[in-house]
Amino acid sequence: MRTRPRPYTRALATASALALAATLSSCASGASESADSLTLIDPWVKTAAADGMTAVFGTLENPTDADVTVTGASSDAAGMVELHEVVDGTMQEKDGGFTVPAGGELSLEPGGLHLMLMALPEDILAGEEITVTLELADGSTLEFTAPAKDFDGGNEDYEGDSMDADHGEMDMGSSADPSDG
Repeated sequence: MRTRPRPYTRALATASALALAATLSSCASGASESADSLTLIDPWVKTAAADGMTAVFGTLENPTDADVTVTGASSDAAGMVELHEVVDGTMQEKDGGFTVPAGGELSLEPGGLHLMLMALPEDILAGEEITVTLELADGSTLEFTAPAKDFDGGNEDYEGDSMDADHGEMDMGSSADPSDG
């Protein structure tokens, strides 16, 4: 039986261990890298009645050199959360998620992109803190809290007759600046 010298075996074992550690490290850092770098500035939720709908707004910032995509969201304050956009005055689910550009930001605002909270089990009252979890394309998540605010500026009619049950679309009024709260 022919055997290899011990130094070669040790070197091979050490190299294999280092390669495995590097692979595991890059997998672990990649799984949380997007969530660790993405931030949501000035988040807020529009107040709403139980069984209704409302939305979450704010500005997503991505200081990294790679795009970050939000693929979904969840909240205990809603039976369902969808990523929405408003196109030609009609609110609809956003295909492909929200992409926050590398080194840039993405605004979630009335009359534009937003997180739609649907099937509310309870009223959302001004001053309450709503917890939301964003799901990112790399499998990581970002949890944040947003205060609820009274806001009439978007002229949204979330419970109106204009909801198209087949396509998840809703006619939207004009948008306004939500910064006044």
